Amino acid sequence: MMEPLSAAWEVGEFLDSHNIPYAVIGGLAVQEWGSARLTVDADLTVAAPLEDSESFVRLITQKFPSRLADPLGMAGRTRMILVTASNGVEVDISLALPGYEDEVFRRAVALAIEPGKTIRLCSAEDLIIHKAVAGRPQDVVDIEGVIIRQRGRLDTAYVRQWLEEFASVLANGEILQRFERAYQSQ
Repeated sequence: MMEPLSAAWEVGEFLDSHNIPYAVIGGLAVQEWGSARLTVDADLTVAAPLEDSESFVRLITQKFPSRLADPLGMAGRTRMILVTASNGVEVDISLALPGYEDEVFRRAVALAIEPGKTIRLCSAEDLIIHKAVAGRPQDVVDIEGVIIRQRGRLDTAYVRQWLEEFASVLANGEILQRFERAYQSQ
């Protein structure tokens, strides 16, 4: 099994054992829904409490070593926990906010990565949404790859609805345009 997939599975199993919803996002999701590309880490989004994120961060970092000296401070500033799985692969864990992320968890699919081992993978639509909001050059390339590979199967109304909301809340019309330009060009 590919090392980042193994790391995602290990963290996912831990989260499942604590009944914590999660979804794999980032490069591993791009490999499934879009174009094959190199990824050396695992990215997950997890349901985390807004009020007591400190206990949640401690739970995670007791199992997986933090890559930072102050994981609580980092989580407080960025809602991110940066850890390392037992195989040495870096895992970036995003502490989800209620609302949209609840949909991500509801729509996530089980992906068998080897017999008896599955991970929860975000949907292709939610991957596009995450990438459009992030907006880095690689994210735009990833959006294009997902559109090409999933053409005809995407729920574009769902994608547009959430991108319009994010564009409005973040006062950034470019968020929706990243998807529209890629969708129209394919």
